[in-house]
Amino acid sequence: MSYRWRHLLNQLPIAFGMRTDRRLRTTRLKHAQFVSYLEDSGFRTHNVDHHERSLRRRRLAKILFLWATAFGVAWIVLESARAVTLF
Repeated sequence: MSYRWRHLLNQLPIAFGMRTDRRLRTTRLKHAQFVSYLEDSGFRTHNVDHHERSLRRRRLAKILFLWATAFGVAWIVLESARAVTLF
């Protein structure tokens, strides 16, 4: 569906059980001044190293999962082929 059609459908007065902030667009950018204020006031300090490490761990876990899945599928295919040749 094109963007204009979706926009027109979202403007209908009936909510259809959708979220109430449908006109707001989500973005990856945060309010820099607010975040700066929170960091300066000591509300929550953000350690970038921990975040980067967790991202690297997630990426590694994803790659390992994909390789393990591919290995499992290849194993099943080989064993099935071997079983078919026996019978």
